[in-house]
Amino acid sequence: MKVLVIGSGGREHALSERISKSKLVEKVYVAPGNGGTARNPKCSNVPIPANQYEKLVQFGCENKIDLVVPGPEQALVDGIENYFRRVGIPCFGPTERAARLEGSKAFSKEFMTKHSIPTAEYRNFNEFNSAKKYLQQINHKVVIKASGLAAGKGVIIPESPSEAIEALEAIMVRKEFGSSGNEVVIEEFLEGQEISLLTISDGYTVLPLSDAQDHKRIYEGDKGPNTGGMGAYAPTPVASSNLLDSCLKKIIQPTIDGMRRDGMPFVGCLFTGLMITDQGPKVLEYNVRFGDPETQTVLNLLSEDTDLAQLLLACCERHLDSVNVHFKSAHSVTVVVASPGYPDSYPKGIPISIEESALPKNSFIYHAGTILDKENCLRTAGGRVLAVNAIDSTLEAAVERAYAAVNCIRFDGMVYRKDIAHRALNPTINVQDKKNPLTYMDSGVSIDAGNELVKKIKPIVRKTARPGSDSVIGGFGGLFDLKSVGYVDPVIVSGTDGVGTKLIIAQKSNKHDTVGIDLVAMSVNDLLVQGAEPLFFLDYFACSRLEVHTAVDVIGGIATGCQQSGCALIGGETAEMPGLYQNNDYDLAGFAVGVVERSDVLPRLREIQPGDALIGLSSSGFHSNGFSLVRKVVEKSGLSLDSPCPWSPERRLDHALLDPTRIYTCQVLPLLKSKEKLVKGMSHITGGGFLENLPRVLPEGLGCQINAESYPLPDSFRWLMQQGNIEPLEMCRTFNCGIGMVLIVAKESAGKVISLLNSETSATAALKTEAKVYQIGIVNDKPGVKIEGLDSWLA
Repeated sequence: MKVLVIGSGGREHALSERISKSKLVEKVYVAPGNGGTARNPKCSNVPIPANQYEKLVQFGCENKIDLVVPGPEQALVDGIENYFRRVGIPCFGPTERAARLEGSKAFSKEFMTKHSIPTAEYRNFNEFNSAKKYLQQINHKVVIKASGLAAGKGVIIPESPSEAIEALEAIMVRKEFGSSGNEVVIEEFLEGQEISLLTISDGYTVLPLSDAQDHKRIYEGDKGPNTGGMGAYAPTPVASSNLLDSCLKKIIQPTIDGMRRDGMPFVGCLFTGLMITDQGPKVLEYNVRFGDPETQTVLNLLSEDTDLAQLLLACCERHLDSVNVHFKSAHSVTVVVASPGYPDSYPKGIPISIEESALPKNSFIYHAGTILDKENCLRTAGGRVLAVNAIDSTLEAAVERAYAAVNCIRFDGMVYRKDIAHRALNPTINVQDKKNPLTYMDSGVSIDAGNELVKKIKPIVRKTARPGSDSVIGGFGGLFDLKSVGYVDPVIVSGTDGVGTKLIIAQKSNKHDTVGIDLVAMSVNDLLVQGAEPLFFLDYFACSRLEVHTAVDVIGGIATGCQQSGCALIGGETAEMPGLYQNNDYDLAGFAVGVVERSDVLPRLREIQPGDALIGLSSSGFHSNGFSLVRKVVEKSGLSLDSPCPWSPERRLDHALLDPTRIYTCQVLPLLKSKEKLVKGMSHITGGGFLENLPRVLPEGLGCQINAESYPLPDSFRWLMQQGNIEPLEMCRTFNCGIGMVLIVAKESAGKVISLLNSETSATAALKTEAKVYQIGIVNDKPGVKIEGLDSWLA
């Protein structure tokens, strides 16, 4: 008997391994397979992608395949069973029509209602406004689901009504899940314990394999973004024999019977997600294939004399009740080991080493995102890299055995959860460490590292001292002597900001010395537009684990930004919070305080009038806004962060993207302090671009007009616009487009202001921060912002 398994994940490796043990099977082909399936002498990888159905059928015919076992849901929803049925090759899986149980959540909900199968109350919508109106009318918590396949990520649980609208827009308007979001299901949020139940069926008979519980979130404590699954365990304590009997009688068997009566018999693996509520079990969703990593978890609970190949073929031939199936009295645990960065973008090609001689007995390593290179070296090739399974007589023992096997695996940046099965075990104890007494260091917080950081940054901070401060850190607060700056009628101005998702690029590139400048710039530039001189700055650095060298680089950047803006770094907070942040993640917040004479506060709205000139100062690049879109365009382009920069090939792309935000203090502050009071208003061009920021400083009833041809659009923005197919107006709504600061001055003063701004001071010369200056437009009496000449950006 020859078997063709379709897919390349851990699920397919587990299926091929189990099938290869059958005495009936002489050969197992896996298309396309992975680095693990290639190592089994009874298995061969076939270099045909899982979605090339005609080529797979041709291979099946040429190699006299007796049974096809598809793994991925997309293939089943696309009707792969029909392809093989046409040439007479049995295929374990539902027909294209029956696969709609997973392929369309709207269809599955209607099916459940028709056949009185318990599920959450719901409504289906294929039009955004109707769905939005429905959300605005209800007052209970909901779950919003893209109806089609979305790689396990199309389910959103909003925490508030505004988040619900945002989720709806993401799915139906922005199409973040593509055509899968053309229709949505909005259903009530169910509370209780969640379990999965894998059952095999030939369209009549139902054979339950086991119940299981998976862990979708990337981080411990079920935090962070959803993934394809970071681990699972089986069986679950919540699923008593009475409960399972109830699920089979009230849910699973009625589902199989209902599908048959509706003219689409279900043959294959029905993988049902269930919520055990106070009213009993209810269906969350159907899947029409083996789950991942549930398959790796459940298959090893089959007894050694149970023949999986015979079982699957019997389903295809409609005599499942003729096969004997037995189960081990054991517990099974699977821990998924993933690439750094998963579930977002991640590197590939990282060498993997597995100390196989040290693997504990009854542990198994299933390959998912792996590949063998030309030298037969195992390397990473996907997000989820390996699934480590272990079985034992108790759940606790199985967990310890699984983590012992994980410790035999090595590759750079490997990520895995350390709390698999926490819902069944004591959730406050890490199973690997429970025998050892805990210290603060064991919880992930290092007092010694904090002390070392303070010691290293003291000389850096001291360089930012200015009149009014001593810039000595380590006390309970920072002091500033306001009298020392000599203001007569001072008004204190404050601002706070962060760096946003630009930090992700810094963290992935391991380059942290510029984001501190960004942090200072975003706050002090906001002070400047109110006419204020920056006086002092405080920072907040939050991380999972304090890496001293990283923190020194970040704070060194903050100190550089303070020097460029003339303010003192008088204090800050470093917060180490394992569990809230993960791995090498960190976040930044900055707080700036400045001062301005009461008579000099900007904008002077009463003085701004039609005809006033707009003077633009060039930006240094993207500054610190729009990086979620920047990262998406880079990903779409196929470039990696270490690729040569398209608009500056001598540099790496990530280094170019990390160019710090320009600080305008040295160039603009002398002009603001001038007795002539030439500047009527200023606008810091941040997120929202020209369209959102300029109106903030204009009097009611006035607007402005900008000439896009009055200054050169930087190559970085031109590349982003072309590569991302972004409309010029959208660019102006999202990015600074080459102008980071705009001054409003009288028309007759424009020439003088430009000349003064172009006068290099000793400060701007030393710091090399001087921006280029352009007259870019005028104030008019038409509210809003009109931009002329945008077509020139497309040339």
